[in-house]
Amino acid sequence: MFGLPAGRFPRDYAAPGRDAVRITLVVASVFYLFRYGLDRPVTATYALFAAIALGGLSKIPGTGRQRARTVVRLLPVSWVLVAVGTYLSVRTWSAVAGMLVVGFLLAFSAVGGPRWAGAAPGLQLLYILPSFPPYDPGTLGARLVGTTAGLALLAASEALLFTGPDPPSYRERAAAAARRAARCATLLAAPPYTLGDAEIEAARETGQTLRSLNVPEAERPAGPGVRDRALSQTGLALRALLNRLALLTGPPCGPPVPAVTDVLNAVAALATATASRLGSGPPPTTAYDALTGARARLATFTADRPAPPPANPPANPPANPPASTAPGLPPAGAPESGPHLPSADASESADASEPAPDFPPAVLREHAAVLDVADAALAMAMAADLAVGGRKRALGAATSRFWYATARPPALWWHRAYGHAGRRSVFFQNAVRLALALTAARLVAGVDTLPHGFWATLAALTLTRTTLDETRSTIRRALTGTLAGALVTAGLLALVGAHTVVYAAVLPAVMLIAFTVGPVKGVGWAQGMFTLLVALVFAQLAPTTWRLAEVRLLDVLVGSAIGAVIGLLAWPRGAHDELRRVTAELMRRAAEIVVATSASVAGGTTAAAPPAAPGHRSLHHELVLAESAYAQYQSEPAAFGGGRGRPARPAVDWQAALMAAHHTLWGSARLLEPPGTGLGPAAAGSLGALGDRVAGRMLQVSAALDPGGDTPTAPVPLIDPSLADFTAQPPGAPRRYYATASWLASLMTDLTRIAGAGHGGDGAPGPRDRR
Repeated sequence: MFGLPAGRFPRDYAAPGRDAVRITLVVASVFYLFRYGLDRPVTATYALFAAIALGGLSKIPGTGRQRARTVVRLLPVSWVLVAVGTYLSVRTWSAVAGMLVVGFLLAFSAVGGPRWAGAAPGLQLLYILPSFPPYDPGTLGARLVGTTAGLALLAASEALLFTGPDPPSYRERAAAAARRAARCATLLAAPPYTLGDAEIEAARETGQTLRSLNVPEAERPAGPGVRDRALSQTGLALRALLNRLALLTGPPCGPPVPAVTDVLNAVAALATATASRLGSGPPPTTAYDALTGARARLATFTADRPAPPPANPPANPPANPPASTAPGLPPAGAPESGPHLPSADASESADASEPAPDFPPAVLREHAAVLDVADAALAMAMAADLAVGGRKRALGAATSRFWYATARPPALWWHRAYGHAGRRSVFFQNAVRLALALTAARLVAGVDTLPHGFWATLAALTLTRTTLDETRSTIRRALTGTLAGALVTAGLLALVGAHTVVYAAVLPAVMLIAFTVGPVKGVGWAQGMFTLLVALVFAQLAPTTWRLAEVRLLDVLVGSAIGAVIGLLAWPRGAHDELRRVTAELMRRAAEIVVATSASVAGGTTAAAPPAAPGHRSLHHELVLAESAYAQYQSEPAAFGGGRGRPARPAVDWQAALMAAHHTLWGSARLLEPPGTGLGPAAAGSLGALGDRVAGRMLQVSAALDPGGDTPTAPVPLIDPSLADFTAQPPGAPRRYYATASWLASLMTDLTRIAGAGHGGDGAPGPRDRR
């Protein structure tokens, strides 16, 4: 009847409508109470803008209760911002300097996670409001009372009105993934010792639920604290565990030896105990110790024992050879405590009194894969225990992988901020860009005595985007909406005049429409409705004429122009260029580690603390920068007019690049753990060649992502990850060789996905370009 398709209205407007009702009730209550009930216009102004700042301008993620807790925690920060802004507004230079410093710090606080990033725009507004004249420290008490009242009522409304069911937390998702891993491990430990297609698909889908892009912002463990860091590592370990379980193809030569099934059963038990721990259950100490022991027994079982070298068959084979499932495996009916699985009493003297048994390469590959599963399960359990218990964890001592376990919160915040304090971090770029825009707007407003200069600074805050094209498009729509809103406002002010009762009666309806339509229709509607809204507010605070609409349009024009200029000068392409640069550096760092790790394994050397080995810390730092750039890249438009005339660049599977870096770190750390013994000449030569080949491929990908002035323009060829070199079986190669070759093969698979993402360049991403 009204031109809206059936079902369209509820789907598009339901959530913004509920938020609009909450904000309207809060703003109308505090504004009318202080303006008309108590005749406190200053308090009314700050109560209104405080509620709009954190309720409308901020995009704090989470449910109503989660947002309410965030608002309450931010109340002391809001007091500080109002007080500092009040005192620094005494001079233009002090206000400008304060805008630069505070604007940068608030924007840079996004490194603290989604909640800080969502609240930052509203906190900026709470500082901008008192930093403009009149300079009146005597009203600071009234300003703080208004701010407190507005935020307190906002928190109460968030917690009590229109509350819905809470989405699954990340801990609940991780617990479900741990239960899925337990089921997979149980199936692999019993005949037929393989997973069906349905189980493999379920494992992969469960792993996808732990990816950040599939988790609501409020539930992502992205903060700098111990629990968030540990929960993030829990998710990574679970994804690795599920992936490795899905890749186990069953025993190559008949039923697996008991040492293998013992490890898989222990993995299942530990995964079940970890799921319980994530649900606030007891620490999985017993299951952790059991898997540690089972893993040690399997590692000892095939440790440094080579595959059988090729030999000529005996001239006179025995007439009745003993039955055996495969070469190198115990004959049927042999006791489990025989030479192939030493008992506790015999293990110490096995090396001295018994020859080391030979194992075929397929068995060594299987054992290496099962040990990988055990390592992922142990990392999962330790991270989960740390995520639940914090610094009061129960499992083990802090290793270099969990270096943050004993660190204090200030140290962790400093570590996070220091890691992003450079021009290659998108958090730093965004903070600099916004701080410069706000500072320029405040300077223009102070030097030129721009009337209502607060609006110009607010326009710079709300219209500056991370890319030039997005800023330009936003400004065009915002100016159109502001012009329309100014025309309506001018007509209303000219018609109504000084009858404030009309403005008071119309304000709630306009506010309800503005906060409902704005999020759905976009920035043009939002700016137009906000122009009308602020005019209705200021008309109730002081006598106004239709010229107020003219001033509003001028201020938005000034703020928009400042935002456009700063966007042109400060990283105009946002995360697009930075993601390519940082991923290219990521590949170069990974190549260094691949070569060093392959050489170390071939030579039998180890690292005392693998994650802190040379190169690991640098790669981890690049990975942090790449992940933050990738997260911003997801929210930026794909096409760029600023890129016209540039050569088209290949589309990239960025997720594969990030996973390649994770695989490099985890695999290298695992392979460098002691004890380590050297390989034979044939195995060492083969492994060195494989490492060089993978590192060379990484350098090719790096050059394609961020080419130099004379980089060859030939496309990077796809390399088949199943080349014969990766499945070679050098004579006498031990299990460690096959574990390293498997790691290198998985990296080659990641690299093939990176280059095979599609074709289309920056302006036309391929099918995987935005995964």
